Amino acid sequence: MTEYLLYGFAQSGNCYKAALYLELVAADWQARFVDYFNGETRTAEYRRINVMGEAPVLEHGDLRLSQSAVILDYLVERFGRYGWNDGAERREILRWLFWDNHKLTSYTGTYRFLRTFAPATDKAVLEEFRKRAEGAWKVLDTQLGRAPYLAGGRLTIADISACAYLFFEDELGVSWAHYPNIDRWLGRIRAVPRWRHPYALLPGHPIPARK
Repeated sequence: MTEYLLYGFAQSGNCYKAALYLELVAADWQARFVDYFNGETRTAEYRRINVMGEAPVLEHGDLRLSQSAVILDYLVERFGRYGWNDGAERREILRWLFWDNHKLTSYTGTYRFLRTFAPATDKAVLEEFRKRAEGAWKVLDTQLGRAPYLAGGRLTIADISACAYLFFEDELGVSWAHYPNIDRWLGRIRAVPRWRHPYALLPGHPIPARK
């Protein structure tokens, strides 16, 4: 029996955030597939696991956590890696972690979902989310022109969180060559030992047939 059980699926960048951390630190973990596209997160059974009806969910012993930022914070507490060395660094990491959840992941993830998985989406709605995502990408590219990683000179959970949806560049219809600092940053993350693409790390790709 593995020590950490992660409920998730391959198309979710939020699930990938937790999975990537677990993989990078060589944790004893496994994924439990959540059949999101066939409605599993809306079932009463899944709502008993997470009342929010979302993935990821991490189980560790008797502890059950949801929300990727909370999970990452807990894993730093457990493993002591990719976190902070002092209060100032902690605040900087949290600043970018919260920005990612509110802006980067929010707009990028929604845009990708509408573009890739909901093709009947109104064109004006799609264009609005693209514009918002591009605004977040510009902020990210600017910050990464100042330092190799979001919170300074080394990889932290701020980067692990912020990079998650950006490895789906084909589904986003973007070339990161137009954002050279992002492009180089993603390359640095790919070079970290044990890095794997979300479709190689989590179950559920390709999407299972509709039931």
